[in-house]
Amino acid sequence: MNDKEKQPYGDPITIPFWEAAERHELLIQHCPECGSYQFYPRPFCIACNASNVEWAETKGEAKIYSMTTVHVQIAPVFNPPYIAAVIELDEGPRMLTNIEGGNPKIGDRVKLAWRERDDAPPLPIWVPVDV
Repeated sequence: MNDKEKQPYGDPITIPFWEAAERHELLIQHCPECGSYQFYPRPFCIACNASNVEWAETKGEAKIYSMTTVHVQIAPVFNPPYIAAVIELDEGPRMLTNIEGGNPKIGDRVKLAWRERDDAPPLPIWVPVDV
């Protein structure tokens, strides 16, 4: 299948997220009515119910809100041990992700990185910020 035949990845609401991921850009939704940011993508603002949410690029910086080290393999692509974490983006929303590298702790700063995949757009992951 060539690029012209390539189907969009995701569903109608998440296609912009995955298209940005192909460019190594992390987009989240922003509401021009109330100014709030949200993730995961929805067709409306969860703060004020406005239906005109827009996509905005993040700074790619966050802090670790919660984390655990997983020691059980749940899928072939996840080789334990690995860190599953909830990070809080500087823009406000929280996101479930993986932390790679270093010995991070809750509250540590992390920055955006990408895990390439052969069969899908890259996944946003996070790495500790050197202090």
